[in-house]
Amino acid sequence: MGERPAVKYDVIVIGGGPSGLMAAGTAARNGHKVLLLEKNADLGRKLKITGGGRCNITNATFDTRTLLAKFGPAAEFLHSPFSQFGVQSTFDFFAAHGLPLVVEARERAFPRTQKAADVVKVMTNYIRHPKVNVIKNNPVKKLLAGKGSHRIKAVETARGVYLADNYIIATGGSSRPETGSTGDGFGWLKTLGHAVRRPSPNIVPLRVKDRWVKALAGTSLSFMKITFFVNERKAFALTGKILFTHFGLSGPLILNSAYRVADLLHEGAVTARIDCYPDTDLGSLEKRILKIFDQHKNKAFKNIAAELTPAGLGQTLVEAGLVADPAVKVHSVSRDERKRIAHWLKALPLEVTGLMGMDRAVVSDGGVPLAEVETKTMKSKLYDNLYLTGDILHINRPSGGYSLQLCWTTGFVAGQLG
Repeated sequence: MGERPAVKYDVIVIGGGPSGLMAAGTAARNGHKVLLLEKNADLGRKLKITGGGRCNITNATFDTRTLLAKFGPAAEFLHSPFSQFGVQSTFDFFAAHGLPLVVEARERAFPRTQKAADVVKVMTNYIRHPKVNVIKNNPVKKLLAGKGSHRIKAVETARGVYLADNYIIATGGSSRPETGSTGDGFGWLKTLGHAVRRPSPNIVPLRVKDRWVKALAGTSLSFMKITFFVNERKAFALTGKILFTHFGLSGPLILNSAYRVADLLHEGAVTARIDCYPDTDLGSLEKRILKIFDQHKNKAFKNIAAELTPAGLGQTLVEAGLVADPAVKVHSVSRDERKRIAHWLKALPLEVTGLMGMDRAVVSDGGVPLAEVETKTMKSKLYDNLYLTGDILHINRPSGGYSLQLCWTTGFVAGQLG
């Protein structure tokens, strides 16, 4: 059973994700009596699946100004909290708790053990403190404010009403709803009078129409250039790794450009072209193809197609119909067919039909605008005993550790109860 309503805490933290765990543990170590309320049966459910189960804890960009440039317009609001708990603080925190970090490609930092479960273990140990009481399986229904008051007076849950001097909302956004991240906090805050931007998938895979893409599910291609068009007009181009899936495209390059593609979809028809050899011009690629043809002139085209493409694309080249008869001997492939192959490899055609939904989003935006938060303390400007952390805030950021760093930072600052 839950706590008796008469018990009053110094602070109630709602949400047992990364920012909530950081806030609760930090508040307790500052001498405050803490109640942590979690709707799930276990803590850190979403944390356990981040980074493919390895947990991309932060991005090893130690210069705060350079790091915050990745947060777009939100950067101007975030200098104060990140000066209190930045990337180096995160490295030091996990090292001090027996989980040193290692830095991989694109400055992504992971636990040395490569296990997200170990990150959850560190954070649950962090709140294992005499001043912290945890109640799980207890969904919050709403926050109660005094009439005409600028203070929250209680929180109503499935098990009853709980009282505190301060309240920290750390319920997360709307991405990966199966983990309990269903945007509950947005509704409470809107009822309290906060402006709440409607969430949309922010870092999410793209859905495409083309069957040849779906046939490549699981294939990952490095150093590809993808160019996006809207109504046949070039919009932007990016170069990096692309992962083909049964529904379309994914991988860091795609995930981090999804919000830009979303804007294009509002303008019109969105298509894309993938250049498999961005460092090779068309003429040089044609010469390369001719050289391979000369080496295999007596073999069937379908048997040497893989020699012409990046790993995994050979069969797709055969099925593209660029050569009328895939079984024909290479020496019989016409000059026009050879040119079509080169053009195809420089511009694989795609039709983007949309973005995947919240169920596949790594991060969603939406939430309370930072203009309504005193970011030096993470305190609401509308209620002087209410603090907001992590994905409850409307902040765009890329994948690569930036979201979890935002959680560690805002959770730590809110836990100071400044």
